[in-house]
Amino acid sequence: MQIYRGIELLGGIDPDCNVYLIDGELLVDAGTGIYFGGMKKEIGQLCDIKNIKLLVNTHCHFDHTGGNKKFQDWLKLSIAAHTGDKKAVETGNGSMAELFGQKSRIMTVNKALRAGAFIKTTNFVFEVMQTPGHTPGSICLYEKNKRILISGDTLFENTVGRTDLPGGDRGQLINSLKALSELQIEYLLPGHGSPKKGGVDFLIKQMINFSSESKKI
Repeated sequence: MQIYRGIELLGGIDPDCNVYLIDGELLVDAGTGIYFGGMKKEIGQLCDIKNIKLLVNTHCHFDHTGGNKKFQDWLKLSIAAHTGDKKAVETGNGSMAELFGQKSRIMTVNKALRAGAFIKTTNFVFEVMQTPGHTPGSICLYEKNKRILISGDTLFENTVGRTDLPGGDRGQLINSLKALSELQIEYLLPGHGSPKKGGVDFLIKQMINFSSESKKI
């Protein structure tokens, strides 16, 4: 489903995350791999698969990384993740695969990302924003000119990511939300649920207040 010109939403079937295909060149997140066959067919209908060179994980949890190896074997692409989650993605330790009744496959992260790095496709330039809180190496991808934020599990349509799992930290999440509040965002593309157009600034302010109040309890 096209949600912005050049951006297709794939997957999103529970327990998978949303998977984004950008310009037929870049994948953001991989899902659990349970629905890989369906996504493989859909991607083949949407673009020339030889142009897909990179898959970026927004964080290490299995519902975002479980399909990495299948995509890597199929497309011979590189896998990228933030340095803070790189080890968890590679080893599966901390991926929470057991919550999905699955077991992570050992693999290699080819590109270790850091805050401020840029990921370019034909029509988009995304900046890597380090947004810890859900996991230590959680990231968002921000397209400044088009005011698009791919938010992983940091921010959803009407809530925020969990901080009660290993590696989660509510204080860090609040700080990450505060950093996002300084951006101009028109389109929110979350890791789960529906994309959102407009009202993102207000949503972030609500979530900062909500998270801060929850922290006091």
